[in-house]
Amino acid sequence: MDDGQLPNALILLVMLVFIATSLVGRGLSAGKAARMGFAWIGIFAVVFALFAFRVEFGAIGARLESEALGDAPAEVSGGAVRIAKRDDGHFWVDGKVNDREARFLVDSGATTTTISADLATAAGLEPGMRGNVVSTANGSVFMPRVTAGLVEIGPIRRVDKSVNINPNDGVNVLGMDFLSSLSSWGVQGNTLVLQP
Repeated sequence: MDDGQLPNALILLVMLVFIATSLVGRGLSAGKAARMGFAWIGIFAVVFALFAFRVEFGAIGARLESEALGDAPAEVSGGAVRIAKRDDGHFWVDGKVNDREARFLVDSGATTTTISADLATAAGLEPGMRGNVVSTANGSVFMPRVTAGLVEIGPIRRVDKSVNINPNDGVNVLGMDFLSSLSSWGVQGNTLVLQP
């Protein structure tokens, strides 16, 4: 037994002595005292397990709440938008493009805000000849570049915002061009905070 285990062994010994003396002091038969002793050991074991796995139980509770109530929307306080990290490890936020609702992946690794072809059509954005060749995980792709009249994330509004249209992917991405237009942005624990 090393020095790190000695305090734990002493605590366990004190608990066992406490249980034994309380049972002996009651004048119980050996069989009944043993049953009560095992019951107390079981109670301590359950309490110890709950304490040892408190973080995991908290995560399970958060997951159950998320499943029951759906993903929590971004919180707005004092003009700042606070976005909780999702189970997939990413920050997702609801927004609008030309008053059409959209869900965005916030991606600081993406240079430009990109929307899906379906969202572009719904928002009345017609792709033209102007565009960019963009490097993606699936290789280089030509993406038409258009100007959206309005891009909104909570109270944060950007007028005449240039966006790319990705013809091959249905994910809308809020890129560095949007993030750099903010007064500040950053991650605090499991929350992304966008300051207008």
